[in-house]
Amino acid sequence: MDIQLSKDNGILTIHFDREAKKNALTAAMYQQLADALKDAEADSAVRAILFTGKAQAFSAGNDLEDFLKNPPNSKEAPVFQFLWQISHAAKPIVAAVSGVAVGIGTTLLLHCDLVYAADNARFSMPFTQLGLCPEAASSLLLPHVAGYQRAAEKLLLGEAFGPDEALQMGIVNRVVSLDELLPLAQKQAARLAALPAASIRVTKQLMKKNRVAATEQQMAAEIEHFAQMLTAPEAKEAFTAFFEKRKPDFSRFA
Repeated sequence: MDIQLSKDNGILTIHFDREAKKNALTAAMYQQLADALKDAEADSAVRAILFTGKAQAFSAGNDLEDFLKNPPNSKEAPVFQFLWQISHAAKPIVAAVSGVAVGIGTTLLLHCDLVYAADNARFSMPFTQLGLCPEAASSLLLPHVAGYQRAAEKLLLGEAFGPDEALQMGIVNRVVSLDELLPLAQKQAARLAALPAASIRVTKQLMKKNRVAATEQQMAAEIEHFAQMLTAPEAKEAFTAFFEKRKPDFSRFA
């Protein structure tokens, strides 16, 4: 399986395990992620959730070949089921990020509660470079976390940035060495799991209360635009260029 799930001492660990593809996510993987988060909400034994990846890749984002075969053109698509579950999760979520974190590999972090990054982490949200728009309510959440100008630079240009900048922007809590990353994330998840579950749940709910409706509305708007843009000429040029290993030419599009 490309997603490994394990439960231990109140922690559900969700491990991206598709190293050959840099943990690029397929529709099947999204469905497994959505189901795992849904099950975790109903399982009283799960008190915290931990996302992990590989040393050189947290996630390279969508598997573009699978993505084109299974386009997310409705709210029932696995990717949107996953986004709904992670954005509405009542239990605390910790993420340990190392290596590349592209697209959803970065935007999912905006729904986590504690995010730790290794010093080799590399973040990017290259939606405009693919002729698309942001997802996961990142067009709302990133400006809220990082400020408009910083968010605009990352979402409009789509260029990669390192862990120190991610720390300055407020996307991650702490940057550590690769060797320190997983032990730290596991320790913090264990600390959360040891605290009163109701207190953690209510505190998280109160902190996110004012953004729930706005996040839902923004995610719905992004989905609508994303589905339309996915079949537009710009996206077709971007994907064709990617598979042909050349630079896309958007100059003929208004």
